[in-house]
Amino acid sequence: MASSKAKPAPKKTADARDIVRAVFKAYEKKDRAAIEAVLADDFHFTSPLDNRLDREAYFRICWPGSRNTERFKLVNLVADGNKAFVTYEAVISGKRLRNTEVHTIRRGKIAEVEVYFGWSIPHEVPAGMHRDPA
Repeated sequence: MASSKAKPAPKKTADARDIVRAVFKAYEKKDRAAIEAVLADDFHFTSPLDNRLDREAYFRICWPGSRNTERFKLVNLVADGNKAFVTYEAVISGKRLRNTEVHTIRRGKIAEVEVYFGWSIPHEVPAGMHRDPA
């Protein structure tokens, strides 16, 4: 016969989406302590302009850009296992843009971020058209 005692609920850990939201909030508020709290010690950052920067290089090279960040609108934020996928629209130095990032979460912290970007809002190429990059 089954026990009538209820098992204690497992301790809730931060949801990957909440961790990612904290990063974007930190950028908007220019709160370095808040972002430091959610990045793993062995954090790495990759984008079309950055190849696997470590945590120290990330804060030296990328974090100063937060001073130009006006706001983010998270368009899509989906978690799958230890990955969170976010597409956002941002206003940085008055320019609107749209990026997608993949965040890898390990032990409740962001271990890695991959950023994919390349278009502005409004899109510089007319709808239905293609621009040859050459």
